[in-house]
Amino acid sequence: MSVKAMDFPYHIDSSGRTARVDVDEHIRDLIETVLFTAPGERVNRPTFGSGLMQLIFAPSSPEMATATQFLVQGALQQWLGDLIIVEKVSVESLDATLLITVQYIVRRDQQRQTAQFQRSF
Repeated sequence: MSVKAMDFPYHIDSSGRTARVDVDEHIRDLIETVLFTAPGERVNRPTFGSGLMQLIFAPSSPEMATATQFLVQGALQQWLGDLIIVEKVSVESLDATLLITVQYIVRRDQQRQTAQFQRSF
């Protein structure tokens, strides 16, 4: 029997129940939540999030890219460090699209995973 967790965003599945996913997909959902939540957005956790979305309109430079990668990696380690070991984060801005790639190891089973996230503006 595989372990299941509630899917994000919350929705009802075809059987009329709360949609559920396996643990690996749930971890991916958690990473996405940290990446795209702005600090101050959550009332009871004002420091939760990465602040990534605030940097989208900052001038593009190698220094800004490096700072963004450290910002994202730090947020993931802070909020999900008990679930994953973050190995590498890359953030690319292509026209009006932000592409984030996160390489990590799931602590539960030591499996290496890669997840990509994309936001268009």
